[in-house]
Amino acid sequence: MLARIERHLNQPVDILPLAVFRIAFGAVMFASTLRFIVNGWIDALYIQPQFHFSYLGLEWVKPLDAQGMTAVFLALLVASLFIMLGFAYRAAIAVFFILFTYVELIDQATYLNHYYFVSLVSFLLNFTPAHRYLSLDARLRPILKLRYVPFWRIFALQLQLAIVYFFAGFAKLNEDWLLQGRPLAIWLKANTSFPLIGPLFDHDWMAVLLSWSAAAYDLTIVLWLAWRRARPFAYATVIAFHLLTALLFPIGVFPYVMIASTLIFFSGGELHGALKQIGIRLPSLPRHSFRPPIQISRPAKLVLILFFALQLTLPLRHYFYPGDANWTMEGYRFAWRVMLNEKAGFATFYLVDKTAGKTQIVYGDQFLTPQQLRHMTYQPDMILQFARFLAAQHPYAGRHDLAVFAEVHVAHNGKPSKLLIDPERNLLEVSRELFSVNWILRY
Repeated sequence: MLARIERHLNQPVDILPLAVFRIAFGAVMFASTLRFIVNGWIDALYIQPQFHFSYLGLEWVKPLDAQGMTAVFLALLVASLFIMLGFAYRAAIAVFFILFTYVELIDQATYLNHYYFVSLVSFLLNFTPAHRYLSLDARLRPILKLRYVPFWRIFALQLQLAIVYFFAGFAKLNEDWLLQGRPLAIWLKANTSFPLIGPLFDHDWMAVLLSWSAAAYDLTIVLWLAWRRARPFAYATVIAFHLLTALLFPIGVFPYVMIASTLIFFSGGELHGALKQIGIRLPSLPRHSFRPPIQISRPAKLVLILFFALQLTLPLRHYFYPGDANWTMEGYRFAWRVMLNEKAGFATFYLVDKTAGKTQIVYGDQFLTPQQLRHMTYQPDMILQFARFLAAQHPYAGRHDLAVFAEVHVAHNGKPSKLLIDPERNLLEVSRELFSVNWILRY
C-alpha cells in the first residue's frame, strides 16, 4: 500500500501548475507587502508599541529599530518580486520565509490565520523547483528548464490547502455557528446597505443559512476541486466566496491569497487550455527539459512527513484543554479557527503594594496600542504577559510584596459579558504554561 502511494506521489506531472502558483503567490505577496509599507503599518505595529506580546518559548524574538524593520520589509518586497519573476528563486523564497516568519513572531497581537498560512506555504515552496519554468532563472539558464516534476511537489501544496479548508469547516461545527448563526449575524447586521442582498442581512435566518453554507463550503470545496469535471465550477465558487467575504468583512488579503493558492488544483493541461483561450501562448521547452523528474530525498521526505504530522495535530490540540477553546483561547491559534468569534473585552489591572497597603489602578491603553489592547482583553496568556510587564515598570519591581490582579470582562458572540479570569488570582504567582491553567474561568 505504501509503495503504491509513493509511486503515485513520484509520478511525473506537468510543472505548469507549480509555475503559475509561484507567480500568483509572489504577486499577492508583493501587493500585500507594498500595502503594508504604504499604510505605515511598520511604525504602527512594530516601532510605536512600548511592549510586544511574545509567543511561549520565543520571547527572544524582538523587533529591530525603525531602520531595521524598514529594511526587513523592503527585503520582503524585493523577495516577493523575485519569487513572482522566478529570479534568484532559491535565495528569494528562503529569505521570504525567514523574514516573513520573523515578522509574524514578533507580536501575538498581529497574529492572523492567513499570515500563518503564508509562512507555511513559503516553507513548502523551498522544496519545489517552481522557478524552472516561466521564470527569469530558466530564461537566463536554459539548462534549468523542466517539463515535469514529481506529483508530490504539487500535492504538498494541495494538502496544505486541504488542511486549512477542512479544519476551518470542522471548527464551525458548534452551537453558536450552526444554531445561532453567530458571530455572522452580528457582522451582517452592520452591512445591511450592501447592494441587492444587504436588506436580507437584518434577518437571523439569513445568518444561519450563510453559516451553514460557509461550513459546507469549507468542508467540501477540496473534494470538488479534486474532481476534474467539477473543478471549473468549484473554482468559480472559490472566487465568489472569497470576493464576497472580502467585500463584507475587513480580513485583509486573505481572500486573495486563497483565490491565488487554489489554482494549484488545476492540471497542466487545464491551465494550458485556459491560457490559450485568453491568447497567452507559453514558450516551448527544449528536449532536455523532458528528462525524468528528480525524486524526493530521504531527509526532505522526513521533514515533510514531520511537517504534515504537525499540521494535522495542532488543530486538534484544543481537545486536550478543558472548556470551550473559543472562550478560553487555549489551543486556539495555529488551528484554522477562522471567523468564529466576535469578542469585546474590558480589563482593569490592580497593582498592589502589600507592605504599604497601596493599590494602583492601571488600564491597558496607558501602554498598549489600540490593536494590542483589543486582542489582549480576551486572551488570557496576553493578559498574563501584560501583568508581568506592569510589575516590571513598578518602582518596587521584583519585591515579594508586589501583586498584580486583573478584572477582565468579555462579551462573546453577542452574549452578556462575563469574567474571563479569576480576579483574585495574583498573576505574578502563575506562570505561562503549554498546558491548561486553572486561573481561566470556564463556563
